[in-house]
Amino acid sequence: MAAALEVEVEGRRLRLSNLDKVLFPAAGFTKGQVVDYYTRVAPAVLPHLRGRALTLRRYPNGVDAGHFFEKQKPSHAPDWVRSATIQAGDRAIDFVLCDDLPTIVWLANLADLELHPSLALASDPDRPTVLAFDLDPGAPAGLAECCEVAVALREVLGQLGLPCVPKTSGGKGMQIYAPLDGAATYAATKPFAHAIARLLESRMPKQVVSAMSRRERTGKVFIDWSQNDRHKTTVAVYSLRGRERPTASAPLDWGEVEQVAGGAPAGQLVFEAPALLERVADRGDLFAAVLADGRPLPEL
Repeated sequence: MAAALEVEVEGRRLRLSNLDKVLFPAAGFTKGQVVDYYTRVAPAVLPHLRGRALTLRRYPNGVDAGHFFEKQKPSHAPDWVRSATIQAGDRAIDFVLCDDLPTIVWLANLADLELHPSLALASDPDRPTVLAFDLDPGAPAGLAECCEVAVALREVLGQLGLPCVPKTSGGKGMQIYAPLDGAATYAATKPFAHAIARLLESRMPKQVVSAMSRRERTGKVFIDWSQNDRHKTTVAVYSLRGRERPTASAPLDWGEVEQVAGGAPAGQLVFEAPALLERVADRGDLFAAVLADGRPLPEL
């Protein structure tokens, strides 16, 4: 492995190690390329991470060698890495806050390939600023079927006065986010999301399932409403995924989703890190609307 590299990022000293270590063997994608990706995508992703408790998903020996989740801020973290202590049951956890470029570079150097922020700000962990729907297809359903369900979900939320924004999961599914004003707690958003999922299931019974049981998901899209919970996280937009190739969670525009729902190849919505960087440079942050003023949670 190459020797460690000492760098300065916005006035912070960082020691980057093993930059030539291959983390995605099928693509030959190295740790150095992971660091480069997160450095370059930082202006787009940091606004979606800032102030939120972050769960790390680390792959120190690459995507083929297992991973582990880390909620507690590592004891070896530099003293300038911000954190927030949040009660989780009978345990207080000191979560990392990824608020700046040095922190995201530090995380990339830890082989934290996936970034999983809370739906709420750490300053008010019980009040989410977004309503999230995770669309998880059961084979042989895939991304195309998710797009069909996403369009139907957008219509329902629109009728309730909630605009929403789509993104890929970076894997086989999608997520739909509706920005909220932060007034409602998870005690309200979770049952609301469940009710919406059940409504879609009643309208599209051959395509949608809302039950948690995996036995019922074959050939259908599971609308996972349970993500709207204080103790759960959803992968961040622009986050890499720990899959065979370095795909990332990519924000979409609704025209693209409609095209695939109408029969266009679903592969056009799959972006690996280099392609996503080009897309951001060309189109900016397509997920920026999630950061706009949120709406109140409607009453059903």
